[in-house]
Amino acid sequence: MLPDQQNLNQTMLDANQLASLQQTIGNFSPLQLAWASGYLAAKAEGASSAVLPVAANSQASSTLTILFGSQTGNAKGVAKALAEQAQAQGLTVDCKNMGEFKPKSIKNVSHLLIVASTNGEGEPPDDAIAFHEFLSSKKAPKLDHLHYSVLALGDTSYEFFCQTGKDFDEYLTKLGAKQIAPRVDCDVDYEDAANAWSSDIISKAKDMLGDATAVSNVVAMPTVGAASQYSKQNPYAAELSVSQKITGRDSNKDVRHIEIDLGDSGITYQAGDALGVWFENDVELVAELISELGFAANDQVELSGDTLTLKEVLTSKLEITQTSVNFVSFWAEQSKNAELLALVADKNAAREYAANHQVVDVVKAAPAKVSVQAFIEALRKITPRLYSIASSQAEVEDEVHLTVGLVEYQANGHTRSGGASGFLGKRLEEGGEVKVFIEHNDNFRLPADGNTPVIMIGPGTGIAPFRAFLQEREATDAQGDNWLFFGDQTFTQDFLYQVEWQAYLKSGLLTKIDLAFSRDQAEKIYVQDRLRESAEQVFAWLEKGAHLYICGDMSRMAKDVEAALVDIISEQGNKTAEQAQQYLKDLRDAKRYQKDVY
Repeated sequence: MLPDQQNLNQTMLDANQLASLQQTIGNFSPLQLAWASGYLAAKAEGASSAVLPVAANSQASSTLTILFGSQTGNAKGVAKALAEQAQAQGLTVDCKNMGEFKPKSIKNVSHLLIVASTNGEGEPPDDAIAFHEFLSSKKAPKLDHLHYSVLALGDTSYEFFCQTGKDFDEYLTKLGAKQIAPRVDCDVDYEDAANAWSSDIISKAKDMLGDATAVSNVVAMPTVGAASQYSKQNPYAAELSVSQKITGRDSNKDVRHIEIDLGDSGITYQAGDALGVWFENDVELVAELISELGFAANDQVELSGDTLTLKEVLTSKLEITQTSVNFVSFWAEQSKNAELLALVADKNAAREYAANHQVVDVVKAAPAKVSVQAFIEALRKITPRLYSIASSQAEVEDEVHLTVGLVEYQANGHTRSGGASGFLGKRLEEGGEVKVFIEHNDNFRLPADGNTPVIMIGPGTGIAPFRAFLQEREATDAQGDNWLFFGDQTFTQDFLYQVEWQAYLKSGLLTKIDLAFSRDQAEKIYVQDRLRESAEQVFAWLEKGAHLYICGDMSRMAKDVEAALVDIISEQGNKTAEQAQQYLKDLRDAKRYQKDVY
């Protein structure tokens, strides 16, 4: 065989490879084909890096790397939009989830943008933990060559506001990296600040990197599940088909099973995903607030460049059921109320007060005269609520199910309800319209191998994703064992989906269930107590490869459960506390320990 012919044969695909390629790209759009072309070109370039080191280094130094750490999807969405904007401006972009980025390869990055949310009490999102720990460790290299900027997403109602972004900024600076632009910290209403930062960064990156349109623009886009035209910015107008109370008549809680019809939207989701719900505020609450302020419902206000009535913006545009610390500070200054001024001087007290008072209650507590425009500018925009999906699409098809705890309490002679929970559970009638979108959560997924055992810990409404997990495992005929820990106040009033769990036990799909009803006996019993009682079996399951999941309250339950797990691993595995914590960390790094907490 001639040398040229031999080289040609080596570069051609064989029949099986060609068929596989054609099957893969058969449904690609023209834009996706163009992206794939650039991606394959980059892979080819990477494969030849040993032959052409200068070209490879040149490509790396002209690439804008975007890394995101996201717990609920907001940081992922910002990073994706940023990557698309940068690519449209002619920049070569590499956009990755931090969990998919090898921390040591940071030494090969020249221009880095970080978009990071903060989880819990100042903790990084699950997918950002390894990178976060690496940069703060002795293993991190000097980064004198690196230029970077950070966009931090957070919530001012939490003590450690934007802490993860602040940490990344601090770590990179200590390692010698230089800022392209100062870090920007965003509250829950982050879109405007994120857009301004993105535009500024892209402009500065273009000046530093130049126009790379002559080179294939390679964008490693985040995995976002099946493509859909519907999103947070463009939600689908679905129909509420069922809203059914599933706690007993004498329960202290009102928990609703919600079913939403997705119609012919084509929306798809996976077990572990969340549903984003846009809601409208209660018209009675809006009227009460307007009256208390001495305004008129038809007063004209400006919001985001539009002229609307006050009633319109308070009903569907602005947040009035959750009070921000910033609003409490604003109202304290306007009212000059001594109690409020003392509160805002103590950040912890201000956060607690904001968390337990709706806007109308703050206004009632300290009357003040303000202009209608100044008032609405002090409020945050409504943000959608995310609910863990309680169904598998393999089971319910064009529906999505939720388990919603109705937030309700008495204040100033009125019943106060949560924004979204009150909308879904009380105000929206069956057949009514609700705007929704899917928030994919790749940090909370069933194991790919259906033979893998799983342990699920979900008290209260934390049971929701595990209902989806069991439906999914039944639909896919998964053979792995399933162990559920569930808890609530009483067996007779609060055993959510009791009949379904009993049916799963009878069929054998649910291998084992442990229940903890805290008020059915003198001594309160919680799910962490049941874990300790089954310590030997829990550790045995982990040792044989079980995946571990927690869903529910972040502030207390998740911490108590994790403390119990560390004790179990330490005692049963004959390990020190530090070794037990490392064991749990290794499970997390291997995606065998996943949390969906709120």
